[in-house]
Amino acid sequence: MHHEVSLIATVAVSFVFAAVFGYLADRLRLPPLVGYLVAGILMGPFTPGFIADGALASQLAEMGVILLMFGVGLHFSAKELLAVRGIAVPGAIAQIVLATLLGVGLSELWGWGIGAGLVFGLSLSVASTVVLLKALEERNLVNSANGRVAVGWLIVEDLAMVLALVLLPALAQILGAQGFGAAASAAGGMPLVLTIAITLLKVGAFAVMAIFLGPKVVPWLLTLVARTGSQELFTLSVLAIALGIAFGATEIFGVSFALGAFFAGVVMSESNLSHRAAADSLPLQNAFSVLFFISVGMLFDPSILLREPMAVIAALALIIFGKSLIAFCIVLLLRFPVGMGLTVAASLAQIGEFSFILAGLGVTLGLLPREGQDIILAGAILSITINPLVFWGAEVLEKGFHYKWPSFFASYGKKRHDVLARELGDIRALSDERNRQHQLKMQQLIDTFPLFAQVDEHSQEELLLLFKPKSASPGERIIRIGDRGDGMYFIASGAVEVQLDSDPVRLEPGAFFGEMALLSGGRRTADVVAIDFCEFLVLDRRDFNMFMSRHPALRTAVSNMARERAEMNTLRRNPDKTGTD
Repeated sequence: MHHEVSLIATVAVSFVFAAVFGYLADRLRLPPLVGYLVAGILMGPFTPGFIADGALASQLAEMGVILLMFGVGLHFSAKELLAVRGIAVPGAIAQIVLATLLGVGLSELWGWGIGAGLVFGLSLSVASTVVLLKALEERNLVNSANGRVAVGWLIVEDLAMVLALVLLPALAQILGAQGFGAAASAAGGMPLVLTIAITLLKVGAFAVMAIFLGPKVVPWLLTLVARTGSQELFTLSVLAIALGIAFGATEIFGVSFALGAFFAGVVMSESNLSHRAAADSLPLQNAFSVLFFISVGMLFDPSILLREPMAVIAALALIIFGKSLIAFCIVLLLRFPVGMGLTVAASLAQIGEFSFILAGLGVTLGLLPREGQDIILAGAILSITINPLVFWGAEVLEKGFHYKWPSFFASYGKKRHDVLARELGDIRALSDERNRQHQLKMQQLIDTFPLFAQVDEHSQEELLLLFKPKSASPGERIIRIGDRGDGMYFIASGAVEVQLDSDPVRLEPGAFFGEMALLSGGRRTADVVAIDFCEFLVLDRRDFNMFMSRHPALRTAVSNMARERAEMNTLRRNPDKTGTD
């Protein structure tokens, strides 16, 4: 195959295989992602037949993770992250420490060193955000308190893994790395304390910029682009912001692509246009997230199941039972309900993207043997495949707890859960109210000016962005005869008089004026004076011409109205005078 078409071949075959095996998995009543994993295994280098470009598939999968995390961020907010910090921060840190210790203990049984055990344990301690989100979406739990806690928990895990990826090279020699040259190079020769300080400073700087500066800059940029009226430019800008922040976060602050994209979504969620951004990016999220599961399958060597079956079973048991039990106990110790503990436990019963990165770095540094990486990949494949069953088991256990100990189930952790649920509910209510107010403005625009019912919803949103509010007091002259046409005025409230030579013409809410000079390019031909306290929506000359050029039917309607008004005005004037305002 020609090198020039390897990208096309990888994408095309990936989607074809994923569609076929995803459909077969669904017919077998299995989650489609199981089919995607099988498709990846069949396309990988360890099975006969077509072998896709693994490096390309991995990068495309990274884009899927970026877009998926961006989509999650669009439906999250910084306030929600802060609301769940009381359980997510201590819970995630304690769970990582305990699960890592279990991994170290397991590796000791196999005769590995402390360095290998540390990498192995860390790799098994962190769950995949992609898999979690798919599971929560299937069960409609993303917006629930349990779902918010699970997502917040994994965000803390991701932040911890960013620190682990920086510290591993610096600690490689102490941990007994083989071939320490790579580790020394990666560590940059800096003292350990300085390395930690710089990493924390970078992550802190990124968080500050994302939480405090982002909500001011990103919505402004979106509004600026939305005013152009170009749908493709808006979609392009959404993707540019998502991928740009993700790439910048990695290059400048050392944060992962996925985490950078998540915060990009969080800051964009502050904009009234976030729902439109989510709708535009959703098809790409769905398509590229499939490539993530395919790339995971391509990394898997099935022969490890025959070479090290007991090691794979032990790793899988640690992921599904060990981590889940730890998470469940932590949630209960923090005085939260049994149901939340079971949801979090099921959410963490798998591993994914960070596990592969950690395992790869461990092999590169000479800390983790190659078979350790294969065991981690096998654990990932099997745990992702089994995860829907784990969620089903958690639901069965929840019903069992409710049936066996109803009073305990209903009362334990209820107070803390209610406080958290109320706080998250208040945050969600504020967001919903903001969206409701935005929709109300849209509806009021159509109710007041039925003319705009001719254009679609995106164009109506664009109009709201293009309009410049203006007010006037009784007796104030809004338009003066002889002036150049600077804009078209839509009366939202109050009333004005168009002062003609004969009888003045009264215009009330829902009417507009000033269009004649814009359409003809001439001067104003009448004074317009406010006779009440007035509120106007003004479309200036440039925006008027730009918007009307994209909506010829609306321009025709305005032109027809203007012509009818001119004819009526002509009847009120002397025969030798024509035109209106």
